[in-house]
Amino acid sequence: MSDSASESDSRRVYVPDNEHAFPDEKLNRVLEFVDDDEEIQTYLEAQNVNAVDRMQYNDHGAKHIEIVRNRALCLYDLLKAGGVEFHAKQQGLAEEDEAVVVALAATLHDVGHVVHRDEHVYYSIPLAADILDRVLSEFYDLSETVRVKGEVLHAILCHHTAETPLTTEAGVIRVADALDMESGRSRIPYEHGGRGINTLSSQAIKRVSLHEGDTRPVMVEIAMTNAAGVYQVDNLLKSKLRDSGLEDDIRIVAVNTNENREQLVERIEL
Repeated sequence: MSDSASESDSRRVYVPDNEHAFPDEKLNRVLEFVDDDEEIQTYLEAQNVNAVDRMQYNDHGAKHIEIVRNRALCLYDLLKAGGVEFHAKQQGLAEEDEAVVVALAATLHDVGHVVHRDEHVYYSIPLAADILDRVLSEFYDLSETVRVKGEVLHAILCHHTAETPLTTEAGVIRVADALDMESGRSRIPYEHGGRGINTLSSQAIKRVSLHEGDTRPVMVEIAMTNAAGVYQVDNLLKSKLRDSGLEDDIRIVAVNTNENREQLVERIEL
């Protein structure tokens, strides 16, 4: 099996040309626009400077955004296939707009890092609002722009655990943000000597995959190489799943894949 096929089968990457459980034509047009947009792409590079270069924190730049957006859209697809209800329709928006909300919120959720890592979510709101005014006008009329913008900003705000998501779309962003936990995310601070719990625990996570679940719409599988990965799962991911509105729709299983069996934990499940 090719790498691209394997990635698709394990629901790690959103592939525009694949069949999905939702109308995807507008989403794919928006994604193409965003990926070619100079301002957005510059923000994604610039927002990593405070987090990584100045604070030696885990990646919050373009790669993190790519991963979170892929995870969010794959999670959204699985939830739609499982019959989970979304909330954009309460604003009079179409079903096709749900995925646009998810994708744009995932893309812009960390833009506030250009101001500061601390309290970044609150800086993200005004910065993202300005970007959204320009981007959404390419695809929506004024009334629709206001409503989509509100839904996106709500989802951005609620990726912060201090805020409570009121929409399933926002819950998807909250959980997807925590699903970027593989070892590559902490590569830069680790190479610069960072040995904090976020860095070490992320180094222990080998792979995160999303699948259709047996008893719930989604099963998240996490392979870790030592018990340090428990922190990522039991602290960070668990806190993001709590109050996301998706607690009953997602099953999370983490397995220690250390072949030497020098391990304190073999398997945990949320």
